[in-house]
Amino acid sequence: MNKKQPISIAYVFYVSLIVALGGFLMGFDASVISGVVKFIEPEFNLSKIELGWAVASLSLTATFAMMTAGPLSDKFGRKVILKCAAALFFLSAIASAFAPNFLTLVIARMLGGLGVGAALIIAPMYIAEIGPAKYRGRMVSLNQLNIVLGISVAFFTNFLILKATDWDNQFIETLQLDSSNWRWMLGIEAIPALLYFICLSFVPESPRWLIMKGKYDKALVTLKKAQGEQEANEQLAQITLSLSTDKNPNKGSILDLLKPSMRLVMVVGISIAILQQITGINAVFFYAPMIFEQTGIGTDASFIQAILVGITNVVFTLVAIALIDKIGRKLLLVIGVSGIVVCMFTLAYQFNAATYTLTAQSLAPLASSIDITSLQTIIGTTFTSDLTFKAALLELLGSTQAASYESSLVAAAIQMNGAVILLSILGFVACFAVSLGPVMWVLFSELFPNRIRGIAISFVGLINSGVSFLVQLLFPWELANLGAAFTFAFYGGFALIGLAIILKFLPETKGKSLEELETILIKD
Repeated sequence: MNKKQPISIAYVFYVSLIVALGGFLMGFDASVISGVVKFIEPEFNLSKIELGWAVASLSLTATFAMMTAGPLSDKFGRKVILKCAAALFFLSAIASAFAPNFLTLVIARMLGGLGVGAALIIAPMYIAEIGPAKYRGRMVSLNQLNIVLGISVAFFTNFLILKATDWDNQFIETLQLDSSNWRWMLGIEAIPALLYFICLSFVPESPRWLIMKGKYDKALVTLKKAQGEQEANEQLAQITLSLSTDKNPNKGSILDLLKPSMRLVMVVGISIAILQQITGINAVFFYAPMIFEQTGIGTDASFIQAILVGITNVVFTLVAIALIDKIGRKLLLVIGVSGIVVCMFTLAYQFNAATYTLTAQSLAPLASSIDITSLQTIIGTTFTSDLTFKAALLELLGSTQAASYESSLVAAAIQMNGAVILLSILGFVACFAVSLGPVMWVLFSELFPNRIRGIAISFVGLINSGVSFLVQLLFPWELANLGAAFTFAFYGGFALIGLAIILKFLPETKGKSLEELETILIKD
């Protein structure tokens, strides 16, 4: 038996890695918009809320997909729904790249959101259902690793496409990389989407789903490949017994989530679902260049620092994968969320302490593109708030010029500790990547009983995606109307509340089979 174990783990890893490519596409599709917002705002003449819609529209339909993907996967199978998600990613990438107007772009992004929601729910569910309990945390975390790899690759390809516009090359002009750079940023996703669709043909259906449908022989074949013959037979018996305990023909109803026996797992699940997004992680991922431009470093540097965010995310996700089955889910969350609190309040303090002063010297490099005479009345004036400074620019330049040159003028005027800002953002990403990022989906795949796992994960996933939608939609408006200091303090306050909930209510789940956890957590 021991000699067969490495082969079993290799098989599980191979299957899990293919399934987790859905996470890569989700991360890429969601964060690639970070490089696009700077270009579509002036091209489509968008308001701040419309800009938020361009980013958040994906999460709106992802919220719907999260609610329906679980039940659909219970009916048609995990693999079928994942292939549908791959097709949606492909169609969204092509439609986004050729969008002639803002409405078409939003519709195309919403199409991709359906794929995001389905992949985000079903991929970790599938991996949890095929992997041995001993390795389940690491295997499920492969999905989160692929998400952060997708985010990092999106940041990197955005930067490469941006820099390609500076190359004096006929090939670049033929591809219209100079005039349609944001369209290439969005369209390039079609390649990995097509690859994912093809690769899914080489993975089996989830053994637990096969057992739910009475296909015991097929389930046993997959379990033997994944866990070895002895453990496969034991798992088959455990799963069959777990499913047979509920003879209710209405099993899997959302009403089951309201039962008193589900109170603990629902409190934990909903709290973690809200916390993962209300701390502002997708504001950082999807608006990273915009945030860094607020520190005055300029467009190119902001894209480079966004790449640092992606690299940090990958490195600390690997740390989480190495630790999650050793020190447990709860300790990782306590450490990570504590760090998030510190980093967010540090960001709030630094932006609150920043000042903005335009001088004739700092404006000189901009004289060829901006009518500096319009700014004469505020030259030498020190503003202690980003809100008052931007309001003055809007009044003197008008909405079109203020939007086009805000980044350059902020860079010319701001005085702040940019190094502390960068370290705080990277620290926040590191703390998230080692805790809330991977741990949430591992917990979701463990907490809920077999018979309602699909509907339960879809429900908490819907809440998670709904909060994500609001964070993305409102972030540009918050920066413009509430200021960076208040926005980051708001996120830090919610992180502090979440930390208290984790300490009080979260149980440890590492090392236990899904059936053991059901016995422990669900009290009739």
